Amino acid sequence: MSIFEYNGSALVAMVGKNCFAIASDRRLGVQLQTIATDFQRISKIHDKLFIGLSGLATDSQTLYQRLVFRHKLYQLREERDMRPETFASLVSSMQYEKRFGPYFCQPVIAGLGDDDKPFICTMDAIGAKELAKDFVVAGTASESLYGACESMFKPDMEAEELFETISQALLSSVDRDCLSGWGGHVYVVTPTEVKERILKGRMD
Repeated sequence: MSIFEYNGSALVAMVGKNCFAIASDRRLGVQLQTIATDFQRISKIHDKLFIGLSGLATDSQTLYQRLVFRHKLYQLREERDMRPETFASLVSSMQYEKRFGPYFCQPVIAGLGDDDKPFICTMDAIGAKELAKDFVVAGTASESLYGACESMFKPDMEAEELFETISQALLSSVDRDCLSGWGGHVYVVTPTEVKERILKGRMD
């Protein structure tokens, strides 16, 4: 078993019309044994920027704390929040700094940039960025997430339709992966509000 699969995870971000959604499963496991069913994989950096960290749970928490520290330093120096593109470059360079002993994480970054244009990207453990204009996925359920998102995604969805689409894609995908599951955690972000919802899993 790969170290990336040790805790299991499913992460997906999707863009809509001047909005984005980011969702994850809620299972924390040690290989096939479930330890917790309310694990938080997605974190808020500021009101229009979120990061999800799949992979080894301990490395995810360490990396998140370091990213919050760097972002607070940026806020103090620049007196403004970081743009999503800038934050993605920060995460990428921090991952690459540790390339000989990397954080075993695959980050998914989603935010609203200038003119409220949605930005999403993901990267591997050493910070190689993969940008997309529709959706990005990460985690042990990524193969089934690719298929579900490919068939369900439509361009320029409004916030409510985007929530429905990402939720269905996530729930149908984690059903096909025994290392992730137990419902989902979804954030839908528009220029004016952040909606957070918990999805019940098939077994709840």
